Amino acid sequence: MVRTVSSKTLVAVILCAAVLAGCGGGDGAGQKLPVDNFTAEEIYKRGEYELENNSKPDAAVYYFSEIERLYPYSEWAKRALIMQAYGYHKARKYEDARGAAQRFIDTYPGDDDAAYAKYLLALSYYDQIDDVGRDQGLTFQALQSLREVIEEYPDSEYARSSILKFDLSFDHLAGKEMEIGRYYLKRGHHAAAVNRFRVVVEEFQTTTHTPEALMRLVEAYLALGLTDEAQTAGAILGHNFQSSPFYKDAFAQLRGRGLTATPQGDNWLTRVYRQVIQGKWL
Repeated sequence: MVRTVSSKTLVAVILCAAVLAGCGGGDGAGQKLPVDNFTAEEIYKRGEYELENNSKPDAAVYYFSEIERLYPYSEWAKRALIMQAYGYHKARKYEDARGAAQRFIDTYPGDDDAAYAKYLLALSYYDQIDDVGRDQGLTFQALQSLREVIEEYPDSEYARSSILKFDLSFDHLAGKEMEIGRYYLKRGHHAAAVNRFRVVVEEFQTTTHTPEALMRLVEAYLALGLTDEAQTAGAILGHNFQSSPFYKDAFAQLRGRGLTATPQGDNWLTRVYRQVIQGKWL
């Protein structure tokens, strides 16, 4: 018996052949094939293939965007949009990734993949943190976007990762303050250095940079002749981080001046001491 082949099956065979042509690393891989006669599912599978087998995700993004063009109101278009965001992010085209992710959130706010879209949007900021030099705008945007994932989707699989990245971003901001403070301290601009280290102690006290910030405050205040502040910084450091090498350094600096690590006077550090250590907030 001779079996006839439907036009739909024939299209699928042609697409499969095109995909297989790319499997061997030949000319098929990465080429943007005309897809006007393909079904949404067939185009989607070609996009998936490009993501898995092509080092440059641009081709995959092309296929996913074509689904939006050809089948704008289909279920496949919705799936393709989130994959566009992923493809752009993989290609490190972060602004495009944010755009696609935000379009998904705006168009499908109640969809199960909205949490992932929000997470991708946050990642597009987070993954740029190390590339922005002293400009911390993207770090603040990463913090805000990560917080939204944590607060809006606390039970999602992305919440835990967002919490970790939020803490790392927060630590990054404190690290930048420390970097600038050390720069000022090294050049003898002690008052400017104090301002930076104060920010760490007051606004980033839960980060890993707090012990060093307190030690640097001891150093800067001693250079300025403000011994009350230096001793109080040493007292906070000794109470909370006595095993830290930064405390040993601060203690040695104070002892070299005949001073002790005890709170003295009435200044912003004694207020921190009363609040954090003594629990007196008034």
